[in-house]
Amino acid sequence: MLRFVEHRITQHPDTDATFEAECLACPCGWSAQPSTDGAAVDVECMSHTGRTGHASFRRMCTSFALVVRTE
Repeated sequence: MLRFVEHRITQHPDTDATFEAECLACPCGWSAQPSTDGAAVDVECMSHTGRTGHASFRRMCTSFALVVRTE
């Protein structure tokens, strides 16, 4: 007989999310310095747009998860 076990998932308490961005204008190759401050990465993107006119970016957020039983 299968036993249903409930779990929950949260951000790992010993880590921070990391934010990154890269310009999609080809062949620009620019990328923001990875940071735990998402707003700082956004500011870097806006500064890049101001310098180059490039307006499209790929933004990434990496985090580590921890799954634990709830019972």
